[in-house]
Amino acid sequence: MRHIFVTVALALFAAGTAGHTQAQSRPDWAAAEAELIRHFQAIVRLDTTDPPGGERPVVEYLKSVLKTEGIEFQEFALEANRPNLVARLKGNGRKRPLLLMGHTDTVNIDAAKWTSAPPFSAARQDGYIYGRGTLDDKDNVAASLMAILLMKRLNVSLDRDVIFLAEAGEEGSVSVGIKYMVEQQYGAIDAEYCLAEGGSGYRTGGNVRFVSVQTLEKIPYAIELVARGPAGHGSVPLETNAVVKVSQAVAKVAAWAPPVRLNETTSAYFKRLADISPPEEAARYRAVLDPSRINEIDAWFRKNEPRHASMLRTSVSPNIIQAGYRINVIPSEAIARLDVRGLQDEKMPAFLEMLRKVVDDPTIEVRMASRDTRPGGVEARIDSEAFKAIEAAVKSAYNAPTLPTMSTGATDMAYLRAKGMQCYGVGPASDIEDGPKGFAAHSDQERILESELTRFLRFYWDTIQSLAAAR
Repeated sequence: MRHIFVTVALALFAAGTAGHTQAQSRPDWAAAEAELIRHFQAIVRLDTTDPPGGERPVVEYLKSVLKTEGIEFQEFALEANRPNLVARLKGNGRKRPLLLMGHTDTVNIDAAKWTSAPPFSAARQDGYIYGRGTLDDKDNVAASLMAILLMKRLNVSLDRDVIFLAEAGEEGSVSVGIKYMVEQQYGAIDAEYCLAEGGSGYRTGGNVRFVSVQTLEKIPYAIELVARGPAGHGSVPLETNAVVKVSQAVAKVAAWAPPVRLNETTSAYFKRLADISPPEEAARYRAVLDPSRINEIDAWFRKNEPRHASMLRTSVSPNIIQAGYRINVIPSEAIARLDVRGLQDEKMPAFLEMLRKVVDDPTIEVRMASRDTRPGGVEARIDSEAFKAIEAAVKSAYNAPTLPTMSTGATDMAYLRAKGMQCYGVGPASDIEDGPKGFAAHSDQERILESELTRFLRFYWDTIQSLAAAR
């Protein structure tokens, strides 16, 4: 009888202890969200535009917060004013680390065009916070900081180290940021999984329709078309005019539709998008998966949904033409520069040959040009522990489906994927119409919904706990 009593008592004690531990492992969300907003505003107010770069003020702020909390950190800098910060919470080593990454630089600004609020004010207006970097990428920086602060305060037991990298130079100076960290300091950030920018929730009518998670990205290249001909007086037009010849070549390139092909990410994306779309749209997205119809749908995409057309191929956009120096002088050379975003498996020498055939003019040189590019790497798996954790957290926070997405742009996760790290791009939700209205990342009225920033923290917390907390 006494044995039964002791057993019951121990069971009740264990249940009570487990309940207490579980309660202590959940943040006080009201306090955490208010603190997140404070940290977020503080770093948005710091001008870290790139160029010229100068991320040290944000790093110093982060260091002061981490130091107060007793969290270990290291600073790595190729240039003194452009440091990278690495903070680490130690786990028991049962699993390889999880890396949380955000970049502290932003694109530059034209202050005269910021009519809603000054670009470094972090002004709170009508439920939004305005400022350069609010969507790219100080939201991820602040959420990562807040996540590790909460884990430290709650003394969360971890099966893996959780690493926070606040990196410099993403917006055009990767040599001081991710490239430097990967090539010279990789041991400080080596991890199994990475969460960084590149995804977003898509809101319409105040509800999140779906959440995109970047599992792959295209690779940026530059190609030049160079036309040459004799210089001359503008009063005597020449058929050999270099400007005319390069313009004709650009027109051919613009009319060209490079070959389309799917990969695991884009196949899953269109399938899942079809599942949540109205019948007419759903039929179109499912037709992408039909080899006999994909070219027909691609033609429709090019006119109506150009982002989806870009996801199907290596894309080419003529963005710069340089020629001439006087109105009355026919120039001897004209150069068109093409922004090329390659699929991961694109063989660029072969693509260059295809482009030469499109131009179909032996007098025009078609050549690769230098630019700040990214390495190729494998796409992150959508059957992994990490993706499943993200999907569950999306369901909990947004009650919406998760769409694996190939970004048409570029992020610094490319350098990590090239090392074999499984990387997933995530981010707060925003209204679909914000971009066309001029409120998106890189815009002159960049802003974020406060409610979505704080909801992102909850999603982020759940994902990290699922992946890193001790079981």
